[in-house]
Amino acid sequence: RSTLFPYTTLFRSLDILRTAFFALRGNWMRSALTSLGVIIGIAAVIVMVSIGQGTQAEIDKMVSGLGSQRLDIGGAGGMGPGGARMAQGSRWSLTGGDVEAIRNEVPTAQYASGSLRGNTQVVFAENNASTSWQGVEADWFAINDWKVARGDGFSANDYGGSAKPVILGETVRKTLFGEEDPIGQTVRLGRVPFTVVGVLGAKGQGGFGQDQDDMVVVPLETARRRLSNSQSMPPGAVQAISVGVDDAKNLASAQAEIEALLRQRHKIEPGAEDDFAVRNISQIVATRTATTNLMSKLLGAVAGICLVIGGIGIMNIMLVSVTERIREIGLRMAVGAGPGDVQRQFLAEAMLISLIGGVIGIAIGVVGALVVGKLGDLPVELNAKVVMLAAAFSVGTGLFFGYYPARKASQLDPIEALRSQ
Repeated sequence: RSTLFPYTTLFRSLDILRTAFFALRGNWMRSALTSLGVIIGIAAVIVMVSIGQGTQAEIDKMVSGLGSQRLDIGGAGGMGPGGARMAQGSRWSLTGGDVEAIRNEVPTAQYASGSLRGNTQVVFAENNASTSWQGVEADWFAINDWKVARGDGFSANDYGGSAKPVILGETVRKTLFGEEDPIGQTVRLGRVPFTVVGVLGAKGQGGFGQDQDDMVVVPLETARRRLSNSQSMPPGAVQAISVGVDDAKNLASAQAEIEALLRQRHKIEPGAEDDFAVRNISQIVATRTATTNLMSKLLGAVAGICLVIGGIGIMNIMLVSVTERIREIGLRMAVGAGPGDVQRQFLAEAMLISLIGGVIGIAIGVVGALVVGKLGDLPVELNAKVVMLAAAFSVGTGLFFGYYPARKASQLDPIEALRSQ
């Protein structure tokens, strides 16, 4: 008997499912409409969760590209002609002395680099590329986690200003040289010849959608003397300062120390507006993460409401089905079916409706997520966990909302049920 028990249970389960399938097929239109709520809910769960995970992955990518332990300092906007306010960074308020002061007087500042930037035409033989240039100091590479993939990069003497070396981004290298080795070649930035001493390792697209490899890097003093003549900047000025902090926990305290130091150096009176602006990357990322989490919760709530509506539809139809099949329930009990058998039968029907709707909803959700990612310009990340979660929601919906009608059917009195017309 113990050997036959698993087979008996299996045959009984298959018989219950077969009976449930034929019961639903008898009124297939009503069953299809009932499962529509589950289909919409499951599809919504997959699409919303995929968008949320994709957005979080995009934020992680942005953090890795920008660096989670850095502060960026730019010049604040000044007052232009006629009292019009100028854009941030339009006033030359930062200097190389500020960089040195931060490096020497802020204990948690592990790295500090001033920088200049601009746009130029880079030419090699008959090839040319319109790109941006960055004039940097030695710490800039560590702050931005840039590695030199080819060549030796800048030497200590290159930062003195007399040499004219350049490091190419991977996009610029491909445009100018293709498969040819660029190291030691001479390129022109505008009208000034530079010698290629290195190629940066490829980083690809950044967190804000820009091509991080479409640029060239030169020493700061070289950029000041050779490339920034048209910008009419004061001697020793820099456009921005990047600071690498020794620990992400010290970002807030480092920011406060840097702001106090710069206010002192720039002789800004108490209550007066700063002539610089400090940007904390971690605060930007935290704000974006919080916004994304809030949107994910809202989208998840919408998907959950769809599932609840679908579940209520299943409960409603199953209650109607119990009312319509009272005499059938009485006949089942009269020929030996127990309350448990009746309960399992109706519960199987509810779960079958939900399961079929879940399978269709998963298919629609996967296709919908791919379409949204392709046409909607939204980051989407599909994985097996999302599909398994949707399948679990589907089965759980049928089980939860089908239990009450199934239990009600099992509690009917057989004699009263047989008398029902």
